Amino acid sequence: MDIVGSKTLRCMWEERARKFSNNTALVYEDAAGDAQEFTYSQLNDEITKTANLFFSLGVKKGDKVAVQLYNSPQFIFCWFGLAKIGAVTVPINSQYLLAECQYIIDKCAVTAVVIEEEFLPIYSAMQQVAGNSIKHILVSRAQSETLSPAMSFDQLLQQQAVELTQRITLSSDDVAEILFTSGTTSQPKGVEITHCNLQFAGYYTAWQTSLRCDDIYLTMMPSFHIDFQCNAAMAAFTVGATLVMLEKYSARKFWRQICDYRATITHSMPMIIRTLMLQPKVATEQNHCLRDMLFFLHISDQEKRDFESRFKVQLFNSYGMTETLVGLIGDSPSEERHWPSIGRPGLGYEAKVADENGQELAANVIGDLWVKGVPGRTIMKGYYQDAKSTEEVLSADGWLYTGDKAYVDDLGLFYFVDRKTNMIKRSGENISSTEIEKILMSHPYIQDAAVIGVADVIRDEAVKAFVILTEGTVLSVDEILQFCAENMAKFKVPSFIEIKISFPRTCTCKVQKKLLK
Repeated sequence: MDIVGSKTLRCMWEERARKFSNNTALVYEDAAGDAQEFTYSQLNDEITKTANLFFSLGVKKGDKVAVQLYNSPQFIFCWFGLAKIGAVTVPINSQYLLAECQYIIDKCAVTAVVIEEEFLPIYSAMQQVAGNSIKHILVSRAQSETLSPAMSFDQLLQQQAVELTQRITLSSDDVAEILFTSGTTSQPKGVEITHCNLQFAGYYTAWQTSLRCDDIYLTMMPSFHIDFQCNAAMAAFTVGATLVMLEKYSARKFWRQICDYRATITHSMPMIIRTLMLQPKVATEQNHCLRDMLFFLHISDQEKRDFESRFKVQLFNSYGMTETLVGLIGDSPSEERHWPSIGRPGLGYEAKVADENGQELAANVIGDLWVKGVPGRTIMKGYYQDAKSTEEVLSADGWLYTGDKAYVDDLGLFYFVDRKTNMIKRSGENISSTEIEKILMSHPYIQDAAVIGVADVIRDEAVKAFVILTEGTVLSVDEILQFCAENMAKFKVPSFIEIKISFPRTCTCKVQKKLLK
């Protein structure tokens, strides 16, 4: 199945600008509440000017350019502007500090960076190191009057022509981006994403969500993350819809933004669900235009019921990862949903649950989750300069080892159990840390929980639970243990409980369990 063919992202934007010229492509609201709008024609012009800017700096096809920006139109300009000239965008998490940024810069031999002004000391320090690869540092949305004009991305951009000064030969198989994984369990790996990958992701998510050109897709996800790129931006731009991009998520403002922008689609995760539920109720909060809210990760059945009842919207469950680009297992459009199932494989994909030898297991037996696509077309091309890691997870015929535990029922519906790395082996019993976390969070005084396995000389591993209590409540360790004993099998009851104020998290609020360990 190949619905992209030889088309590149440059082709896509030229087509979008012709077909949807005066349609609103992008609405951007910054943290202060100020908004900017771009039609498809205007956005394509800015993307082309950005391509010419990089041409003028000597950036060539295949060169790597890092972008460490908060959500902003400038990220969109760079992402697609670099693609138009065959260069490769390397998005960097806006929370990363010097050592984390340095690892990615060195790994990719980055030649230029586009950054927020506050990150300038990081990259200035890098430039002082002998042998560094950075030739150009461009600062976006700079406030300082002392910044050199030669470093101002926005000033340089306005000097560029709106027609491409060069047309480099491109292929849909060319790498457009290297997107680094969050590295919750190990050093981040660079996922190679092609022109075809991004376009297929747009077609797929548009199909999955029944997206049309009159839709308004509101996103608060960070632009350097796959959820923003493939589950929102590419889907909206593929069909000529409007993408509403918020600079940052605010639980206090978010639902009003959903209503004010008349958003028809958005997406969420547990942190968003929980923080919205903590907001004071407003009489008009059900007066929205949402027909769906895509959902990733896990919440309890009760949390789901409470949220859907209060906000009058149904969660659209799906499963994916950076390497799969999209929620390739998920609910299907216009069909009945089967929560807590993550659904079935979507168009162009396959999935199976197998044992450690790769043999497919019978229904309702927990095993390793494998998914299948076409490398470089419907799933990642591979890990950048890491053939060993690529071979460990991706077979020549496109089967990708996810590292997750799951099972499939008699109807072909898949159920996520846990990350393999989150499975705890205690006295021969397999324990899902996610299951224990869900039970702990069903206690009215426990706001969040994270469970890990710790070494135990007798039982291989013991269960340790970290909990965050709801503000203003008091709960002792003994009371928590008693609650566990009443609600789970004896072998699942944690041996250790630690009460904390917060957890270390990634940009998408996943708990970094390696830091808890």
